[in-house]
Amino acid sequence: MKPNPVAASSVQIHDYRIWQVITASAVGTMIEWYDFYIFGSLAKQISPLFYPAGNDTLALIAYLSTFAVGFVVRPFGALFFGRIGDLVGRKYAFLVTLLIMGGATASIGFLPTYATIGIAAPILLLLIRVLQGLALGGEYGGAAVYVAEHVPDERRGFYTSFIQITATLGLFVSLVVILVVQNSLSPSAFNSWGWRIPFIISIFLVGISLYIRVRMKESPIFQQIKSAGMTSAQPLKEAFTQWENLKRVLISLFGATAGQGVVWYTGQFYALFYLQTILKVNGRSANYIVAIALLLAMPLFVFFGALSDRIGRKRIMMAGCLLAAISYIPIYMMMQRVAGSNVVTTTSRPDATGTSTLTPMTIVNGKMQPANEVLSNLDFGSFITNSTAWKLILLVFLQVVFVTMVYGPIAAYLVEAFPAKIRYTALSLPYHIGNGVFGGLLPVIGLTVVAETGNIYAGLYYPIVVASITFVVGSLLLKETRHILIWDEIK
Repeated sequence: MKPNPVAASSVQIHDYRIWQVITASAVGTMIEWYDFYIFGSLAKQISPLFYPAGNDTLALIAYLSTFAVGFVVRPFGALFFGRIGDLVGRKYAFLVTLLIMGGATASIGFLPTYATIGIAAPILLLLIRVLQGLALGGEYGGAAVYVAEHVPDERRGFYTSFIQITATLGLFVSLVVILVVQNSLSPSAFNSWGWRIPFIISIFLVGISLYIRVRMKESPIFQQIKSAGMTSAQPLKEAFTQWENLKRVLISLFGATAGQGVVWYTGQFYALFYLQTILKVNGRSANYIVAIALLLAMPLFVFFGALSDRIGRKRIMMAGCLLAAISYIPIYMMMQRVAGSNVVTTTSRPDATGTSTLTPMTIVNGKMQPANEVLSNLDFGSFITNSTAWKLILLVFLQVVFVTMVYGPIAAYLVEAFPAKIRYTALSLPYHIGNGVFGGLLPVIGLTVVAETGNIYAGLYYPIVVASITFVVGSLLLKETRHILIWDEIK
């Protein structure tokens, strides 16, 4: 068997440049995720500030709806920046997305509240969120493709898994920054103006990332196909009107990214909102719980990414979807028994405007009464030695394990599923529909269903159904891709 000179060149790139490439890509992507998720991490604190006073539940749902808009527009960003990435280059597309994301996030830190400018406050917040969503829609595909087009074929799952860590790392960093700022200020100062600091910090983070990315070179595979005249003149048309490519997009969406999206957002964001809003865990303690669980689970992204190089992407992703679908109800029941042992149910009580509000209830002396806050007013030292806290950390950790199973290998799968000339465009759309629409809408859908039904587990039905559909479709139709040699395209 003759040696493959192209594959050999990829190994040389791995030897001399790959960690520089991964660092540059991952740092920028992590910062964009930080910018995107700081908005959701501060939902409980910020939501009353940008909407009319009087109904905190309505304000939270409205805020989460604005949060969800950023997810809904991500596919449009994927199409726009994906086309640029396939026509002009991977590097230039995600330089632009970084600047847009950084500017939009920083502007939230300076945005006047509803008390100052009235209805203009939520409108401006919505417009900023649209910009964030468009920017993130172009970022992930660029970073994943850029790294994948530098690394050797036989270790693509391992190396691209470092990009997969960035989303969870961005959420983790957002929680850490919030906790540091909260611990540095009084509660009244943080709620008044301190919440702005995490947004403003993004100015400095983006500056660092921009400096790193400007110095990067274009991916070798894209350079080769561009110099050989092999790029697509119409990547959108080629990706979505040619049946062979469109079929790959649809199977990737319903057989991989839709389930991955709901598992990701259930295990991390919905778990956070559920602890704070449904089980009435103290906001700071809930942040500690999720942050520690994320930190403990992050190495598993690399583990499952590397494992997918050995046993395949498909079986790990499908196992993650199946385990999540059958485990969510038992896990959340256990969370209720541990943290919300005093929470018997969550009632849905219409206010004067007819809007339903979430009211966790408990039974005291045979009568229903509002539940008390759990793990309240604990400093970190007291929190870290609290057995209830560690039980909750374990239960959130289990959910993040499912996240690492479906998310760790998926970048390698998506890159391998599509040809180089339409790769940025074609993989970005199913990824961002799966994560932006199916996953991003999960918190607002889940909490709205709980508010309307009074059933604290009803919000889990949506991710369970979507993850189950993905398991069935993926098991039947998804092709294993770990043997595909993308370097062979540029022979």
